[in-house]
Amino acid sequence: MHYYRPQNSEVSCFYKYLMFSYNILFWVTGAGFIAIGFWAWSEKGMLSDLTQVTRTHGLDPVWLVLIVGSITFILGFAGCVGALRENICLLKFFSGLICLIFLLEIVAAVLAFIYKDSLKEWINDFFLTNIKAYRDDIDLQNVIDSLQRLNSCCGAKEPDDWDLNAYFNCSETNPSRERCGVPFSCCISDPANNVVNTQCGYDVRIKGGLSNAINTRGCILALEQWLPRNMYIVAGVFIGISVLQMVGIFLARALISDIMQSRFYY
Repeated sequence: MHYYRPQNSEVSCFYKYLMFSYNILFWVTGAGFIAIGFWAWSEKGMLSDLTQVTRTHGLDPVWLVLIVGSITFILGFAGCVGALRENICLLKFFSGLICLIFLLEIVAAVLAFIYKDSLKEWINDFFLTNIKAYRDDIDLQNVIDSLQRLNSCCGAKEPDDWDLNAYFNCSETNPSRERCGVPFSCCISDPANNVVNTQCGYDVRIKGGLSNAINTRGCILALEQWLPRNMYIVAGVFIGISVLQMVGIFLARALISDIMQSRFYY
């Protein structure tokens, strides 16, 4: 793509420093995410025993933080250094990577719409896998608890999904005090009570138990009901991210055009 510039032997300072300012936030944010990820691993003792990094069977949320942080850091680094050093290779790498991410977002959105039934089953299986690993990782536990509390849901399709977890299953051989229960995040909260009762899910799935004390709606259904109500918010976020990506691509290509033109005159 060619960007017209008036004949000039100097690179535009406007595009150069606007490109730098645009990316410095990504660079710093990416570094912050990476630091948070390694801090979380150190708090869980994973850095002292690296075998624990791949030992958990569910999703470790720290991986998401590190992946997002790494991609953001690489983009910010390429954009900042490419702009300051007027390095065409780094700027092309920056714009190419953003284009790739943008295309992957579009492909993912189209595939999610076409194969929504398969996606629903994949999300269900993914949720069940992480229910099994609920007690294996404190970060995963906090994510599931937050999801269930915010959406007033319990399990993937129903509270009995928690039978898959070794601590909550109803088998007679299960010695856990949480046997035939659910996590406290499944409980229906009392607005008048600010104290969280972490034992409110005990024994609620035993026959004749207090099933009315917990949310019986599954989180997959809660997500299906949430999306139509918040479609404008989801679309707005997607459009906002897309605009930021397009701005980055435009700035990179405009600066590349300026650099190539100035080198032509030299």
